Amino acid sequence: MHAFSRRSLLSFTALTPLAVAAPAAAATDTVIGGARLARDGVQAAVPAGLPQKLTARAWLVADHDTGEVLAAYRAHRRLAPASTLKMLFADALLGRLERTGRYTVTDADLADIPSGSSLVGLKPGVTYTVEQLWQGVFLRSGNDAVHVLALMNGGVAKSVAEMQALAADLQALDTHVVSCDGYDHTGQLSSAYDLTLFARHGLRDADFRAYCATRAADFPAGGRKTFRIENTDRLLSGTYGVTAYKGMIGVKNGYTTHAGNTFTGAATRDGRTLLVTVLHPKSGNNTVYEETAALLDWGFGAGSSAKPVGTLVEPLSEGGATASPSGKAPHAGSQATPTGDDPGAGWGALGLAGALSLLAAGAYTWRRNRRDDGQPEGARGTARETTTAPHSADTESPTP
Repeated sequence: MHAFSRRSLLSFTALTPLAVAAPAAAATDTVIGGARLARDGVQAAVPAGLPQKLTARAWLVADHDTGEVLAAYRAHRRLAPASTLKMLFADALLGRLERTGRYTVTDADLADIPSGSSLVGLKPGVTYTVEQLWQGVFLRSGNDAVHVLALMNGGVAKSVAEMQALAADLQALDTHVVSCDGYDHTGQLSSAYDLTLFARHGLRDADFRAYCATRAADFPAGGRKTFRIENTDRLLSGTYGVTAYKGMIGVKNGYTTHAGNTFTGAATRDGRTLLVTVLHPKSGNNTVYEETAALLDWGFGAGSSAKPVGTLVEPLSEGGATASPSGKAPHAGSQATPTGDDPGAGWGALGLAGALSLLAAGAYTWRRNRRDDGQPEGARGTARETTTAPHSADTESPTP
């Protein structure tokens, strides 16, 4: 079992709920990761070769090992993350539960999962290991598996608070957590920058890395029966018309009718690992994967000699330096303040100073939104995650 010491300082936040943070004037001169990441337009020192027809509302390419951001577009823009937020859930909880631990699911455990959620297919009366539940999270993006793991961790409110505390420690200040699973809720937001931080942090953990790289597994169906689950990351599994990407090692995809497609992927070639996050491309079942692959190609090609335009900061608990003021540049995410059809319009950033003081005081307050089938304010159409049979390989993307 991997060490948990790097997360242990966050545990004191677990007993209190989380409140929506107001804008923090103290951080208005600070950009997490560098001033260029708050600018509009494509940021790249070597733009030659960058894909010309990207439709994503935000994207980012970074070197996993050095943390250098090689190129980005609206890196701090706050958008609905869908199930890519499950990376933060795993970052916060993987070290807390033994893989061999067992849990028998009850009807009550599954009663509060939002309608339309993606499911791995947990059944009341069936006993699952923690390892199997994590397979349900990483491979099938099962909100039922997330919910049960959160209950095993002491409850949904406790788990949400721990996720938000960890986000603050990672300096992921564009992120506001409302639920553990990334389902559409009012105010549940993140950014390409923050999601890349979550992926980088997770990939340093052997269990996280193994789970997100798993292509398929046999899952309990009750009794001695099992059914096959496959990873919904099409660049990893090579399904539904997508060619598996050479060197792909994960990480997590997501889809809701409000967020559209979201994806953070990692691939390794010639000893170098790149991270790419793509959020909200235009319609097309495979567009998010096509644009991710194109950005990876650039990163392994022309981008290999690019000077960084920013950096992925280190966690505060692991010696990461707090972001320093940089002229009149806006704080993390202010360029991305939602307007128009963005979810959570009017929600302010959790500024750096405010985040640190909340972390130190353990004063997070969790507020459960009314359910209403997970529909955020201003959502376009009904917010529902695509649901398929437990044996299907495509819960987290629209059916082709």
